[in-house]
Amino acid sequence: MCRRSTIVPSPSVVMRPKPGPPPPPPETKPEKGSKEKGKQTAPIPEPEPEPEVNEDGEPVEPPPKTYTTKDKFEYFKPCVQVEIDPLDKGEAVTEIYIRGWKIDQTMMEIFQSCWPPLEKLHTINLWEAGLTGEMLHLMASFLPLCVNLKNLILDGNPVKEENFHELIGEDSIIQNLSLRFCCISEVGARNIGASLGTTKFANTKLLSLNLSGNCIGDEGACHIAKGLRLNRNLLSLTLSSNKIGNKGAAKIAEALSRFALCHEEVVERRRLMSERGSPDRKTLQREEAHPPPSRRADSKDRPGSVRSSGTHADTKKTREKPSARKKEPKGKEAKDQEITKGGKKEKEDPKGTQKKASMVTDGAKTIGMKTKDKKKDKKPSATELEVDVLEVINPLMEEADFIDGELMIAGNRVLINLNLSRNEIGESGLQALLKAVQYQTTLTLDSRSSGTGLMRLCLTRNAVPADNDILKKITDHMIAKDPFYKSPVTPDSEQS
Repeated sequence: MCRRSTIVPSPSVVMRPKPGPPPPPPETKPEKGSKEKGKQTAPIPEPEPEPEVNEDGEPVEPPPKTYTTKDKFEYFKPCVQVEIDPLDKGEAVTEIYIRGWKIDQTMMEIFQSCWPPLEKLHTINLWEAGLTGEMLHLMASFLPLCVNLKNLILDGNPVKEENFHELIGEDSIIQNLSLRFCCISEVGARNIGASLGTTKFANTKLLSLNLSGNCIGDEGACHIAKGLRLNRNLLSLTLSSNKIGNKGAAKIAEALSRFALCHEEVVERRRLMSERGSPDRKTLQREEAHPPPSRRADSKDRPGSVRSSGTHADTKKTREKPSARKKEPKGKEAKDQEITKGGKKEKEDPKGTQKKASMVTDGAKTIGMKTKDKKKDKKPSATELEVDVLEVINPLMEEADFIDGELMIAGNRVLINLNLSRNEIGESGLQALLKAVQYQTTLTLDSRSSGTGLMRLCLTRNAVPADNDILKKITDHMIAKDPFYKSPVTPDSEQS
């Protein structure tokens, strides 16, 4: 495809280099002529090779054994590094790495044709690849076709249009997105926050978002916090080195603890509550397509000539007591029986292999009663299987409190990892974060159905000293929740 697009020379596809293990020491074998048992002869030391000397008579350093060296022109030559699944005989590509060479629009169109057919591709890493807004738009259109894609790393790709939000749109399947050092400003943060969650849409695929090393600032942090208010899927968020101050930290803390609904959110909450109280539209459409049997045929007010005798007789039969049906003689061969349904006659299977559910007809309602199959080995049909579909609850439908003329609801308790290190957060921002984690703890003690709250919170190297009292309180509070924390080893614990 590169030749057809007149790309010469075409980038080569190579295996991603990895540092190999050190070579094992040479094994020494005993001499065959030794007759003494239990004794081994000492290994004969190999003569050391003479050191190489350059023209000036100085020794030349031998090449390293843990990696290989290449010519500088060969090293910087464009190539596509891949990882291959070792268990697949067909050598399926699982990871793609492109580092340090600029990708143009033509090459991205070639990738558009090459990447979707890779069924096991789960990671794409484009580091400093010179991406543009048009390339991001093109990637957002064909990456959903990569069915198993989970990780997308685009570090070091500043884009003037800042349309990174297109990668996490409605059709996105990306679970882990890294956009470090992409010069994302307040504009890009606003679009990313809107893609995380609004009153009309919330991302349900993204689990981890890394925005470290950008220029988001306080205003951008406020937009990210607005997206966190209605997002209940993101687990990890990294905002280190983004010049975030007290205002941005306070907004993030508000989204994690408790916040007041704005006018747009209140209107959407009322609409959702009204829809939940009214009949489902799909149910109404289903009833219109398949209406139940009419009661007019069985009505006593209608003349007997108009009534359906077949239907009336059928209701009498179906209303018989179970004891009467049990008294039927057993051991007889199954015969063709006629079951009337709504005036229509259908024949049963004469061999009795297909057992039908007995129907109880009560006016316009028909209730199916499940029966056990005689053959246990027979698998149930798809219609008999009941699939429990978990309904996603909108955060706006959670319990709310009316406080000081505002409607307050609980914040995001699904996010478990937040990194705000190397920013400009002061004591007021730290105080807001401390109240947020304390409030989350009180909520999780009552009910854990809506999440556990933050389990890791990194606030190192901000605008406060390391021995700040508020920072110490936050650290002590989060240690008990950090799953990776290991208590220091003391002499008493070693003895026990």
